[in-house]
Amino acid sequence: MKFNFSLAVITVIAVITILPASAQIGKRFPSEKKVIKDPVTGTELIFLTSTPGGDSKIYPTHPQWTADGEWVIFRSNRVKGEAMAVNEETGQIVQVTEGGYTGMLNIAQNSMKLYYMRNIAATAEGDWRSNRSLEVIETDLAKLFQDSEAGKMKPANKYQRVVGVTPTEIGAGGDMALDAGEEWVYFRIGKEEAAKHLDPGIEIKGDFGPRNMGAGPGGIAKMNVNTGEIQHVVSVPFQVGHIQSNTWNPGEIVFSWETGGKSPQRTWTVMTDGSGLRPLYPEADYEWVTHEAVISKDEVAMAIMGHRDVDIEEQPLEEAAKSTAVRDPENPGQETSWGPSGTRKKPTGLAIVNLRTREMIIAGQTSNGSGLWHVHGSPDGRWAVGDDFSRSLYLIDRNSREMKMLTTGHKQTAADHLHPTFKPDGTKIQIQSAMLSEDDRSMNIVIVPVPEEWLQRNYPNKI
Repeated sequence: MKFNFSLAVITVIAVITILPASAQIGKRFPSEKKVIKDPVTGTELIFLTSTPGGDSKIYPTHPQWTADGEWVIFRSNRVKGEAMAVNEETGQIVQVTEGGYTGMLNIAQNSMKLYYMRNIAATAEGDWRSNRSLEVIETDLAKLFQDSEAGKMKPANKYQRVVGVTPTEIGAGGDMALDAGEEWVYFRIGKEEAAKHLDPGIEIKGDFGPRNMGAGPGGIAKMNVNTGEIQHVVSVPFQVGHIQSNTWNPGEIVFSWETGGKSPQRTWTVMTDGSGLRPLYPEADYEWVTHEAVISKDEVAMAIMGHRDVDIEEQPLEEAAKSTAVRDPENPGQETSWGPSGTRKKPTGLAIVNLRTREMIIAGQTSNGSGLWHVHGSPDGRWAVGDDFSRSLYLIDRNSREMKMLTTGHKQTAADHLHPTFKPDGTKIQIQSAMLSEDDRSMNIVIVPVPEEWLQRNYPNKI
């Protein structure tokens, strides 16, 4: 049969024309909002999404709410590869990206803007998988929400602006962070680019632990959101993990040495000009530090894990790192090759470090089980919050040190962990949960209010 080239071209064009309409920015979805009580604790749980739409929240290192406090932005498969926003009051869901995104979603806190990276579309020379260039995109959320509500959406380029494009040769990654001044975004760079800015006398670190991660060099660069200008920030001799900005203090960055588990020195901080590079919390071999999150202008919360048996074989960290072991997804971090860290022979729990004084306190810890794992805190210094391996959520009063389980039963089979994050006003916590999922994996976006009787507590001096 003779191939009809003209018909094939017309068909392809038609498909391309149809696709954006079904995945258009500003598309609205009906409310799924449900309010239920936790069957164990009685806490009111506000499910902003409640169907198996492939939802997941933004990581706790980054803001979750828009600057006006009305919308929560999250990842979803309702439209594959696109991000959504849900109105906390009405439950209305709106698509806020078109054309996809990669890495972290960055919600501005002083303007109704959203920033993220996007893989550059395929070209005749190859696609993004080979050229490794990324676009940085800015979305005008105020205009988007207004036009979506009015039912008068315009083409995507009326809401989305290309801030700039990263050069192929720097190997940019998608774990981006927006500076508090909202003039710069920070992102990872590749090993070759990082090496160009590293003193040749510095020893490059190798992989650490059973996941074969952590080898350097690594680095951070920044892009100006007004001009697209790119500048180097810092290079280090190890693999850079999460990058976050202090959203209260312009020019301050917190990042991690990523190994997939225990790191020789997990937490780091540096200023936007590359000055002030130092460990944020200098950790010992026996300390398993993880999941750091900036929670206020002067503080960073982190977990010092207490999830391993005290009888774990104690051997020097360097020797333990060479051991072989099988990863246990149900009880992570038990491999001997992580070394002697993570037991409760030393203090563990939800730690809070002051960026100015460098003092550290332990705000609280569970009495048994894995201990607190993903942690956060309210900017006013009143509360801290953490989850554990059982997917239970614990609230801590930082003044009285009282601890309360807020909710449990979010299914250990869930596709991810709770990842609690406080709303900036300190009255609510956002988590992700599989409590309602029939497949025991699919997650939803949930708001957990701080108990009213706790909110009424009045202390003469805040932390």
